Amino acid sequence: MNTMTKVIINPLQSKFLRWGKTALWTVAFLLCFSSLVLAADQKPKPANGKPQQNEKPQPEEFRPNPLELKIPDPLLPKKKEPLTPEERSQLRASLDQLNTQATGLLQANKPDEAFDIWYRELRLRRVLGPLEEVTALGRVGTIAWENNRKFDADVISQRLLAIQQEAEQKKTMNLELLQALAQAYQQVRLPEPAVKAYQQILADQRQRGDAAAQEETLKTIAQLQMAWFDYPNAAATYEELLTLATAKGDRVSEVNYLQQLVYIYDKAQKPENALRQKQRLAEAYLNQKDYTNLPALKIAIAGDYEALKQLDLASQTYQEAYSLAWSLQQFAYASEALGKLGALYHAHNQPEFALQVYDVLLKSAQQSYDYYALMNTYDQMGQIYLEQKKYPQALTAFQNGLALAKSLQYQENYFATQIDRVNQQSSQ
Repeated sequence: MNTMTKVIINPLQSKFLRWGKTALWTVAFLLCFSSLVLAADQKPKPANGKPQQNEKPQPEEFRPNPLELKIPDPLLPKKKEPLTPEERSQLRASLDQLNTQATGLLQANKPDEAFDIWYRELRLRRVLGPLEEVTALGRVGTIAWENNRKFDADVISQRLLAIQQEAEQKKTMNLELLQALAQAYQQVRLPEPAVKAYQQILADQRQRGDAAAQEETLKTIAQLQMAWFDYPNAAATYEELLTLATAKGDRVSEVNYLQQLVYIYDKAQKPENALRQKQRLAEAYLNQKDYTNLPALKIAIAGDYEALKQLDLASQTYQEAYSLAWSLQQFAYASEALGKLGALYHAHNQPEFALQVYDVLLKSAQQSYDYYALMNTYDQMGQIYLEQKKYPQALTAFQNGLALAKSLQYQENYFATQIDRVNQQSSQ
């Protein structure tokens, strides 16, 4: 095993400024809608939305599809010819009124009546073409989702998928309809078809060379992938966004994308990738003179070194994090860095170095009045002394810990038990 760096940086003689000049390159939704089972030969629901007398409400799995009911509607002209522009405008105004009426019923706590009217609106919107229908489906689908109406959300989701399939089969799909579908899929929480639609949009934007639109679409895709917990693909998307931001010198976006990548790689438990992005993020913070975020980041970098078994670098980086945190008066991070450094030495059979670190931690915690850190440090020191069979030192450490535990009214029984252990082992 390599001998780890054991020099503890004096917080009162911090080398923060020198360190700050060095390069740091080396240093929701899981819900998916179930498939819809629709009966073909069921009678339509009465116009008032209530079951007839002596008629039991139908279970949802046997309800007819309310978007496919063939009901003559007085809002539609009886002629078979296509609607004139004036007729389309009048129909659109009438449908907007239906939406307003349904919204009022929902606010009056009459959701079933409201959705009966919304379904009527949606059936009639189909006459105005797929673009207007998709926009309305997304709007009503959002309401269904927010009100936990799974049946209605399922019906609307299936209709959106059918519209896309029909447009692709008839080769009538265009960019405007595809964008409306992508947004509607988001509204009804269907991330997979939404991502696929946005990827088609992205391909078109790349072909046209629209860099600004590409970045916005990539951000939307990344957010959807994160919502679906699709970390591998989200990482690839944010890596592409990072490349774009770096190329155009957008430092604010660069930091944001680096933070997202650090989060993803930490979640995916990929310390090598996480370390690479954390080092870039540390450099970005330095360039922006944003020193306040550095201590926590340095502790995280040291943790990655530790996970990768690069123990010398882990030791050195924990010390840098401590010195930096102390210089910035971030005492909690200073204590955390020393605690992790002491645990590192203890875990790798260097108890004397661990005790040296814990001794510094005691002094730091006393100056910052961090009594919980003091109590935990006495516990760690007591455990090491007990392993070394240095019973007087172990007893003193645990007694100090017990005194703090009593003052905090926390873990008193634990320290009393440790004292009993020391007394029993020392008497054998």
